[in-house]
Parts: sequence; structure tokens; C-alpha cells
Amino acid sequence: MTTLDDRPRTALMVIDVQNGVVAAAHDRDAVVNKIDALLGRARAEGVPVVWVQHSDAELEEGSDSWQIVPELSRREGEALVHKQHGDAFEATNLEEVLAAAGVGRLVVSGAQSDACIRSTLHGAFVRGYDVTLVGDAHTTEDLSAWGAPPPDKVIAHMNLYWQHQTAPGRTAAVTSTSDAVFAV
Repeated sequence: MTTLDDRPRTALMVIDVQNGVVAAAHDRDAVVNKIDALLGRARAEGVPVVWVQHSDAELEEGSDSWQIVPELSRREGEALVHKQHGDAFEATNLEEVLAAAGVGRLVVSGAQSDACIRSTLHGAFVRGYDVTLVGDAHTTEDLSAWGAPPPDKVIAHMNLYWQHQTAPGRTAAVTSTSDAVFAV
């Protein structure tokens, strides 16, 4: 269980599912549909949803590429965290948002698997959170031209290694969209 005191709640994190981030992502439409299904379940169960939106020189704040994909919509009252680094905790108010909601467990979805997803998973874990990666609800683009494995292999590797992470008093897990559990 989480090492964070008095933080019994779970939150769904939707990381960087933005036009410019997922435009060329592996299995984009299926992943967006899975995230939409997670959103529906989280909202029906009263689970906090935290949206994370990245900006940098290539993803200029306010631009069309910076916008959340049109298939998904943030509801009023759902937290939005703006970030400029891979780890959504770095130089943001994410920790304050989660603390205010009593969240000690995260269910993570979004993009990119080998960048912001990976960084945020580790960032959460070292800060004391239990972290579950939704294995079929994260994606990445094809970076094989720069020496990376094909995207399906990157995603599979993320799922493989995350399920074996350990730390005192915390859990790491991988689940599917259909098996994701928000209640502790």
C-alpha cells in the first residue's frame, strides 16, 4: 500500500493525449478509445481524473497540436496539470492536486510510453505512490529510425518491466483497461 498517510483514494491520470503527441502514435485510435472507456468508468465511480498536458518548443501552449485530442474531453472540476518535463511531478502542482484529493494510488494512461509515461511512473513511485500502468491504454510513436525498437515492442517492454518494480510499502502493477480497478 502507498506510503502516503491519509491518502486512500485512487486517481486516473491521462497523460499528454494531445494532438501533436499522439498524431503518429502506434494504435492511436484503439488507445484513445481505451482511455475513453477508463474515463467513463472512473467518472461513474466518482474517481478523480487528473489530466496532464505537455508544452515545449515543439508543442507550443495554445496551439492545435497542444490541445487534447477531440475524442476526449475534460470535464469541469477535473484537474489539469501543465508540465514542461517528462515527469509530471517536476515543476508542477501535481503533488498538491493529488494531496488535496486524498490520492495515494495512481492508474496511469496516455503517451508517450518511453518518455512521459515512464518518467511519471517512476516519479510517482519514488514519491510514495502505488502506481498501476494500464498496459493497453498507453502508446508511443515509432522512433526506430533513431535506434529505438518498434513501438509495439517499446509498449510491451514497458508493461513487462513495470509489473516487476518493487519498493518498500508501495506496489507497482500492470493491468488491462477491462481489468482496471479504481477501488482499493
